[in-house]
Amino acid sequence: MTPQLQQAIKLLQLSTLELRAEIQQALESNPMLELAEEAEGEAPLEGAEEPGIQAEQDVAAAGDGDASLEEPEPGQMEIAGKELEDQGDGAFDMEAVPDELPVDSAWEDIYDSSMPSAPPDRAEDRREIDNPDNSTETLREHLLWQMRLTVFTEQDQVIAMAIIDAVNDKGFLSTPLEEIHAGLREELDIDLDEVEAVLHQIQNFDPVGVAARDLRECMLIQLAHYDPETPWLEQARTLVRDHLGLLGGRDYAQLMKRMKCSQDELKQIVELIQTLNPRPGNLIADRKTEYIVPDVTVRKDKGVWKVELNAEAIPRIRVNAGYAGLVKRADNSSDNVYLRNHLQEARWFIKSLQSRNETLLKVATCIVERQRDFLEQGEEAMKPLVLHDVAEAVGMHESTISRVTTEKYMHTPRGIFELKYFFSSHVSTASGGECSATAIRALIKKLVAAEDPRKPLSDSKIAQVLEQQGINVARRTIAKYRESLVIPSSSERKRLV
Repeated sequence: MTPQLQQAIKLLQLSTLELRAEIQQALESNPMLELAEEAEGEAPLEGAEEPGIQAEQDVAAAGDGDASLEEPEPGQMEIAGKELEDQGDGAFDMEAVPDELPVDSAWEDIYDSSMPSAPPDRAEDRREIDNPDNSTETLREHLLWQMRLTVFTEQDQVIAMAIIDAVNDKGFLSTPLEEIHAGLREELDIDLDEVEAVLHQIQNFDPVGVAARDLRECMLIQLAHYDPETPWLEQARTLVRDHLGLLGGRDYAQLMKRMKCSQDELKQIVELIQTLNPRPGNLIADRKTEYIVPDVTVRKDKGVWKVELNAEAIPRIRVNAGYAGLVKRADNSSDNVYLRNHLQEARWFIKSLQSRNETLLKVATCIVERQRDFLEQGEEAMKPLVLHDVAEAVGMHESTISRVTTEKYMHTPRGIFELKYFFSSHVSTASGGECSATAIRALIKKLVAAEDPRKPLSDSKIAQVLEQQGINVARRTIAKYRESLVIPSSSERKRLV
């Protein structure tokens, strides 16, 4: 493959944030490229007005094109428009620069890492690209901060740090206390009781119940912080301490027998227990926030679905007209070769961005055309769609469709979705049609949400209900889809009412 083709493929598979970083790197390494926003209103450099050279060439890196889906007849859709507009007043003469370098040329012959930097981009743009987020705090840092505020002896601080280091992300003690004690005895002459005393202090740190050795201890610690006048508090402690296994197994009949209470009373006790947090560590954020920048927006305007590229996602770049004019004026010196090579590189980069935008818009338009029922009715109306269908419709290879739909997002009235979300396998229906896996998952979610919590639907029963609707799905397939939706089994969904 030629270097420019390699670059086009590389840009095609980059996410929006990665592409912004790539554009910034190109601006810093190639003096021929500049941000269109920065150059607006500036006078051209000397020599820019020579014959064959015009002031500037604008390229919308994010694209200003849109595609509208009109419906001239019922059941028929037509793409009304789809193009990238040139925002400049004119384009300079590129005929003197060949479309391709000789086949044996290397990419390193064009790129020079020691090029002078382009003007720095705006501060807010840098913040958006880098996406700094230093406000988050890990659970370990949160516990250490509380430890330093607690009156501990030097010895107790060493013990506390050993205990905190053994706390996992969920907030539980991942190492037996005996092992922690054995490790500390190499440095300190302490008893197990001293380690346990420090553990009890840490368990009262925020979040309450952290560093518990098991779920029972975690829940009992949290119940100990409730107001003593809380209704059903003692019964809840008894249930957690003595019958937690029965509660986990949803054996309500045995619980009522052991607790000597009625169904309504047991319901009150269970509701109190459900206010506890079984994973206290999850209350402390330990991951940086990741933002999604949609590449494509879809909206309905006067009954017509319109597909547009997000023009604000990618900075607009163009060739610097002043430097381009110097190429015409210079001789065959090394300086002129330097300028010509970077002018060629700038042209390739801009063309690659245009190609990426055109491909992305074309694929997104095809997806919206196929999935208009989803946009209007929801997940249950999702149509089966595979890469081959889109590749055949737009006249591209499946690998290209795979690249352009990876880490690219579409903003719709129903939310933001990755383009790959709209692809799903199909299941045959009794009428000979097809139903997408996404639609089946939506139906399963709907059936579970509407079920009687005292008698939840089993996987076999869900399969029977879908069969009555003309969708033939095996029980094991229902189980697979249910697990992918993180829906517990019927026995685990059973509730008291």
